[in-house]
Amino acid sequence: MLFDYSGTLFRLENFSAALDDLADLRTEERVALLRRLTAPVGPSAYLPPERQADWARRDLDPALHRAIHIELLEGTGLRGPGVAERFYERLIDPSYWTPYPDTKAALRDLADAGIPVGVVSNIAWDIREVFRRHGLHDLVTGWVLSYEEGRIKPDPELFRIACRRIGVPPEDVLMIGDSEEADGGAGALGSRVAIVEPLPTAERPDALLTALRPHLALA
Repeated sequence: MLFDYSGTLFRLENFSAALDDLADLRTEERVALLRRLTAPVGPSAYLPPERQADWARRDLDPALHRAIHIELLEGTGLRGPGVAERFYERLIDPSYWTPYPDTKAALRDLADAGIPVGVVSNIAWDIREVFRRHGLHDLVTGWVLSYEEGRIKPDPELFRIACRRIGVPPEDVLMIGDSEEADGGAGALGSRVAIVEPLPTAERPDALLTALRPHLALA
C-alpha cells in the first residue's frame, strides 16, 4: 500500500492565525492559494514565466522550496515585513497539519493485516515529524520523499523505489492519492490507483477506508 501525504493522509489546517495574513484576499482567493500551496500541480499564476521552471522543481530542493514560496506569497500581496516568511514557516510546521478522521484507522488496519505501507510525497521538508506527533510513524514501513530521492511524481521511478522499499512488486500495490496527474504515475508500473478528494478533514470522514476495503478483502 502506498499513500500520498498532503490532501490524502493529512491536510494543512489549524490555520486560522496564518489566515490573518491573508485578510486582504477574498475567501475564494484564500481557498485557491492554500490549495495551490499544499496540493499544487502545474504552473503558478502568482509567479512570472521565468520562475515557472523553479516552481516545477521546488520539491527537489528545500532552499528553493522556501525561496519560491516566499516569492509566490509576496506575489499575492503579502509584502509586510516578515509576513511571507512567517506564513511559509507555518506551512512546514507539523502542528498545523491535521490527519483525516480515518487516517489512523486505515494505517492500523493495514498493520493488523500485515500489509506494508509506504508514503510517497512531492515534498521538500521532513514530514516524519507530523506522523510522530500523531503516533503514526511506526505504522509506515517506508518513506519516499521527493527531495531525498531527486525525483518528482508522476515519475514512475519514484513509485518503483517505494515498492522496493516496502518489499512488494508494483502489480500488487494500491496507490491512494489526491491527484490523478501526480499519483496516477503509479499506474505506469501496473499498480492500482485510487483518488480521494483533498477536502477539509471535517468533510471527508471515511474516504481512505472506503478505498481500502476491496484491497483488504484480498489480503
